[in-house]
Amino acid sequence: MSYVARWALAALLVLAAPLHAAPAGPSWIESWGTPLPLVPPPPPPFGKPAGGETPAPRPPFVTYPANLSDQTVRMIVRTSAGGSSFRLEFANVQLGSTVHIGAIHAGLAGPAGSIVAGSDRGVTFGGRGDLLLFPGARVLSDPIPLAVPALTDVAVSIYVPGRVATETVDPLSLVPTYVAKGNQAAQGQLAEAQLTGAYFWLRGLSVPAARPDAGTIVAFGDSITEGYATTAGAHRSWPELLAERLQRDPALAKWGVVNAGISGNRVLRTGAGDAAVARFDADVLTRPGVKWVILLEGINDINMSIMPGMPDGQKATAEEIIGGLESLVSRAHAQGIRVAGGTIMPTKGLPFYSAEGEAMRQAINAWIRTSGRVDAVIDFDSATRDPADPLRLRPDIDPGDHVHPNDAGNARMAAAVDPAIFKNSR
Repeated sequence: MSYVARWALAALLVLAAPLHAAPAGPSWIESWGTPLPLVPPPPPPFGKPAGGETPAPRPPFVTYPANLSDQTVRMIVRTSAGGSSFRLEFANVQLGSTVHIGAIHAGLAGPAGSIVAGSDRGVTFGGRGDLLLFPGARVLSDPIPLAVPALTDVAVSIYVPGRVATETVDPLSLVPTYVAKGNQAAQGQLAEAQLTGAYFWLRGLSVPAARPDAGTIVAFGDSITEGYATTAGAHRSWPELLAERLQRDPALAKWGVVNAGISGNRVLRTGAGDAAVARFDADVLTRPGVKWVILLEGINDINMSIMPGMPDGQKATAEEIIGGLESLVSRAHAQGIRVAGGTIMPTKGLPFYSAEGEAMRQAINAWIRTSGRVDAVIDFDSATRDPADPLRLRPDIDPGDHVHPNDAGNARMAAAVDPAIFKNSR
């Protein structure tokens, strides 16, 4: 029997149960997670700013290797809620290549991609120290016996022995990822590591729920949610700032917050990642412990509908976008998950901004505010618009592209979320 066949037979014992079936003992919540877009996002469709305006920020994507071979990758993730132990989830794109990961280690992250002494742990899957990811697979690790505090960086190291294409990647991690030659997964400090900025096959980190009223909040959206214009490495995206707010409230400190934003993502059409209506199951419904989703999508559908020269097949009406959002709300409610609808923020200043697009935004926001379909409204629009010109972002939060709030803007967005809505969840 071949190695692959032996591994597959053993893996059946691990994968026979549903992915998120509750283990004996405590239930689990997601403390960190990321979507795996699979399709690199296109360059943002921003024109040159008018004379005298602040130049638009450079795209924050960092080039990552197209293939790995006999290399160690060390990825840094930041917890939201803490836990007495944790487990990791890895995934592989459907129709991609089979991926063999020869070793996996995790520990508390120190400076420059190092591991805090004494915190390194080998990660196993059904007792095995390696992992075979078949196309379409999602696999949870065994619980890792290491306490992880809230708001703490964790280093996850994987060793890839054979050549494999990096097909399952989140290309915007906003924190450094380290790539080094050979098997250095257990090393406290990687030798001669190269920097990149992506997550490879790593999808989630979950912790035991500390109490029955704990849960996972998924921030589901596009580049604005992902943190496109925030300072790299500073953890200034609004979902991370929301996690910090919750940690300051003893009643909410055990809630996890997951950033499921994909830059360029749309509600109705695939392009930068699967469309929201296609990825909702994977990125919301099947994550552990989800009780709330904060939904902020639609601006890319609007912009792609009003850009000159865009094919008709890429366009949508406000009614169609609302229909897509409505379907997401219905699917969440069917699973007992509550939805907070985030209003779409202004974009006046874009070179293709138009009255038609503005009317679409206003119609969608009116549905979010008044339809009664969502369980709570988060008025990101009101929090970020310019009082002197409500169709624009506030000048102090606009980095120059007229779409993506900067660090200060993300702070305003996080402050717009009323934590009391989560206290009413059971």
